[in-house]
Amino acid sequence: MTPPQLTPLVTVDVGGTLGTAHGPGLAMRLAEASPLPGARAREIMRSTLHTRPSLTESVVTEVCQALQIPPEDFPRDLRPAPFVLFPGTVEALERISAVATVVTLSNVTCVDADTDGLRALLSPWVSDFFPSCRIAHSKPDPRAFHAVAEHFDTAPEVLVHVGDDWNCDIVGAVEAGAKAVWISRGRKTPDESLVVDHDVHVAHDLAAAATHIQHLAARSNT
Repeated sequence: MTPPQLTPLVTVDVGGTLGTAHGPGLAMRLAEASPLPGARAREIMRSTLHTRPSLTESVVTEVCQALQIPPEDFPRDLRPAPFVLFPGTVEALERISAVATVVTLSNVTCVDADTDGLRALLSPWVSDFFPSCRIAHSKPDPRAFHAVAEHFDTAPEVLVHVGDDWNCDIVGAVEAGAKAVWISRGRKTPDESLVVDHDVHVAHDLAAAATHIQHLAARSNT
């Protein structure tokens, strides 16, 4: 059996890591409409909505029941909100792409996913896009990270994931066996023991994450 290819592979989260959507998308509207606590509503949507490739009536019914929303209140005919990159995002991705293959790995509904728009913003530095609605798994499920690694015939432990959500991005990456870089933007680390035990790198922003990844690549080449 041929061993997996040890190609440097970096996955980056999208919203909150590369930039932000200007305007509420489907998931945000549903969370606001649900009587459930926001964190619980988002957790439900990660498994019932974000992993679906299309929005069928059966999916709408299932999501509405889980979120306790009347089906007639389900938002329809929505378009993806415009996505605006944070300052320095392109420069940071350019530096990372010089030492590794860079792809996105994001939790997003099939309605909110705008792969063509992201490609226009991030090409040629980001070579592929893996929204949860494409791979049928959402972070922090380790299968989301493994799906990308398997696509590139790369071992999970070679993958470096960069993201700003502690649970979805960092805990998920660690449980998948990948390296993790947390974009803190000045926030306090939620779990210092995870940082120490699993060598999680804390970076203030994507530029700092890019520098760390460049150092990792340099060490791996020596």
